[in-house]
Amino acid sequence: MPSEFQLRKDIVLAGKRLYAKSLIVGTEGNISARTARAKIIATPKNVNKGFLDTESLAIVDLETGKSLSKAQPSSEIKMHLHVYRSRPEANAVVHAHPPVATGFSVAGIDLAQCILPELILTVGPVPLTRYGTPSTEEVPKAILPHIHKSNAFLLANHGALTLGKSIDEATDKMEMVEQFARVLLVARALGNVNVLPKEEVSRLIELRKLNGQEIPPSICESCNYCEKTPVGKGKDKPLMKDEELLKLVTSTVREMMK
Repeated sequence: MPSEFQLRKDIVLAGKRLYAKSLIVGTEGNISARTARAKIIATPKNVNKGFLDTESLAIVDLETGKSLSKAQPSSEIKMHLHVYRSRPEANAVVHAHPPVATGFSVAGIDLAQCILPELILTVGPVPLTRYGTPSTEEVPKAILPHIHKSNAFLLANHGALTLGKSIDEATDKMEMVEQFARVLLVARALGNVNVLPKEEVSRLIELRKLNGQEIPPSICESCNYCEKTPVGKGKDKPLMKDEELLKLVTSTVREMMK
């Protein structure tokens, strides 16, 4: 496990990365990492995460959840602690408000369908949790049904949460969730979403195993969409007029090329 000083540097860099990509703005979002001494290093409350320094981070006791430093963590540290206690292999947690993915959470639409091979290989299914008031125990309780099945979650009306073995991995997953949401938004606007067949999903899961990646207990538990809608048959009514669609696709492509 990296030293505490290295973890501090990694958190600062992750904050800059998330802010630069507009996955967090203002003082929203939080990042944390598990140390070798049963403690959590976390971003402080009421601070823009794009402008952190290593000395400004908070230290939290993993067991009690109490702050051990002058800096105070966000009250949303509760959901981070819940992840660490439930998933011993997780060493980092990222909470952000990626705009397109959050739009799906506001619309009540999960990102659990097996559509992009890259997402299956790197992240896995992204279920939608029920709504919980931020900063309360309601959010950890909302994650509970999914915590052992997924490595990324859409929080209803409240952004997204990802976990990983390292801060870089958790941050990568947050970027992937937003990228998938952008692609799915365009596909839905075009009126057709092709879901990968179950046999292809099984092949991708085998590739994950060969690459030594963790495997969610059951990807299909989070979806079963392919059973209901065969590949190539997922016709949706276009969501917007051609000129509106052109503007959406143009703006999305520009964002991807930044």
